[in-house]
Amino acid sequence: MTQAVEIAKSVAQAGEELADFIQRHPKLWVITGAGVSTDSGIPDYRDADGQWKRPPPVQHGDFMSSHHVRQRYWARALIGFSAMREAQASGAHRALAALESQGYIQQLVTQNVDRLHQRAGSRRVIDLHGRADMVKCMVCDYQMMRHAMHTEMARMNPTFAGLQAGHAPDGDADLETDFSTFHIFDCPRCSGILKPDVVFYGDVVPAERRLAAQVALAESEAVLAVGTSLMVFSGYRFCRAAHERGMPLASLSLGVTRADALLTHQWRAPLTPVLEQAVRCLQRR
Repeated sequence: MTQAVEIAKSVAQAGEELADFIQRHPKLWVITGAGVSTDSGIPDYRDADGQWKRPPPVQHGDFMSSHHVRQRYWARALIGFSAMREAQASGAHRALAALESQGYIQQLVTQNVDRLHQRAGSRRVIDLHGRADMVKCMVCDYQMMRHAMHTEMARMNPTFAGLQAGHAPDGDADLETDFSTFHIFDCPRCSGILKPDVVFYGDVVPAERRLAAQVALAESEAVLAVGTSLMVFSGYRFCRAAHERGMPLASLSLGVTRADALLTHQWRAPLTPVLEQAVRCLQRR
């Protein structure tokens, strides 16, 4: 038997088993991570063992306290954010939207900030870590679309706007240079610090999002983690809460998760073909 045939059989079996899990627990609470968006061309931070495969992202405290850190962040984002802005929903996103439309998903909570679940058609979405396409003033709460800010910064920094670099996670770019001449676009209302409307490392998830996710979890029958290592506590906490309640807890990912010891079902397999197979199986039943 060829490797391709073995993989196809493995995917088919995983899809059947996932469909069985969904059918037994049709009110799913789903949490997704970066693995859902890698097929859309957005890189992730961790390897299959859950370890960093590149430097960790910017810390909230560093961003807020250091002008140089903000220069470096926005200069790299000016180049790298196009990967997120131009990304299209993957088959995994579309399969999850299909499961919602078929009535199987009670709530989808995503740790991603790319809004691709919404583009794929999902409606019951909580953006746990915020959305990268918006920026917000840390002083007066002024908000604007990120593309408008990037347009202003490109006008202010034509040399940087013309640079090329590889894409990195979360709209970053693999660029190292002298950032000291980069001009940051500050809040047009109060000149305060503008920051992407996302939860940086070292920051906390807004209480209203966390509570909304908790309420939805209490109204659900089971948890399905998709494309996430759950290494970040903001997502792992919900899986731990589900386990404490005795809820079935399943994971579909390519590698290990922080919640492996809590799982009742686990499939280490490619996301898109398994999810698409599960959708087909459920449609036939």
